Amino acid sequence: MERRVVITGLGAITPIGNSTEEFWDGIKEGKCGIDKITAFDITNFKVKLAAEVKNYNPEEYFERHEAKRLDKYSQFAMIASREAWKDSGLNRETEDMERVGVIIGSGIGGVQTIETENQKCIVKGPDRVSPMYIPMAILNMATGNVAIDIGAKGESISMVTACASGTHCIGESYRMIKHGYQDIILAGGTESSITPLSIAGFMNIKALSKSEDKTRASMPFDKERNGFVMGEGAGVVILEELEHAKKRNAKIYAEIVGYGATSDAYHITSPSPDGEGGARAMKIAIQEANIKPEDITYINAHGTSTHLNDDSETKAIKIALGKASEKVMVSSTKGHTGHLLGAAGGIEAIVCAKAIEEGFVPPTINYKVPDEKCDLDIVPNVGRKVNIEYAMSNSLGFGGHNSSILLKKYIK
Repeated sequence: MERRVVITGLGAITPIGNSTEEFWDGIKEGKCGIDKITAFDITNFKVKLAAEVKNYNPEEYFERHEAKRLDKYSQFAMIASREAWKDSGLNRETEDMERVGVIIGSGIGGVQTIETENQKCIVKGPDRVSPMYIPMAILNMATGNVAIDIGAKGESISMVTACASGTHCIGESYRMIKHGYQDIILAGGTESSITPLSIAGFMNIKALSKSEDKTRASMPFDKERNGFVMGEGAGVVILEELEHAKKRNAKIYAEIVGYGATSDAYHITSPSPDGEGGARAMKIAIQEANIKPEDITYINAHGTSTHLNDDSETKAIKIALGKASEKVMVSSTKGHTGHLLGAAGGIEAIVCAKAIEEGFVPPTINYKVPDEKCDLDIVPNVGRKVNIEYAMSNSLGFGGHNSSILLKKYIK
């Protein structure tokens, strides 16, 4: 028998707030977390802006010796997971922790550690490379560290699908609980890639905005968009089987009712220009939820502020929703946060859950110049109070990975 899956905990650390409450307040206020890069010397870089986590001191969350053994991307995952676990009200002393899993993805993983230790090897020799290099850098270690920290002994997996990683992790977690393999999963994404090598790499494939005006850098669906802005942080949700949540009288933010995942099979970095792959992911999620396209009130778009993404995603939404695309509200919150790569789907699932809970559709900020090719209702600059029964979150990744999850308002 298929089981119902609900969201009972939220955790976030982002460029506009170091907790879920601060993050969501920033979304509603239209706060922009983009500013000049402070993580390294940008003198020789054409890209000057990023969306960094502000006022972050790891020693507020970890013992000094512990922080030194954790890459920043793992730190962010643990911080968001601790908040989500606390928010859920779950207790490891009373839960069967063998039925609690962790599925947290990242697009790049411990790149800060990789760059640091690479320099040590070149300048000081191989004997100076830290023995913690490998366990700090590898992509599964965010999940591993969270499982150790929480005490989760169930399925412990890291999924890597570039910028779709967070949404894929949530979608696959939904399926695991739905079909009885786990009762609870901490799911989402984490990233900390504002580093010289990462910025240079994305800069040289012309993916990043070179604007020095933070209000005209990440501007999804704007005709003058010119690339995305790198962000960092983590978003983790607690997914739980409905009856398990009800037995402990848990707060339920929303129910997950559909998930679609497809491949463009087109290009290593560019989305399929006709939007076909993204459209199929949305259609699969809608079909699983057994609803009609017109039932969807809000879509949190991938909306990266690149010409190719925003154009093809607009087409994908039109294909998937048909006539209903003329009325659905579509916004991208990447004007607020920049693009968190593998963590984007995690924080954007939180946006959808909070949007449903509070009846508020977030705006697409930094928008000025309409694009006739991106002619959906993108909720420009000012959010809207409206009842939301169904909300969808889309994520698309390099390699042609597409993922969509569909959330529903939970009514007892």
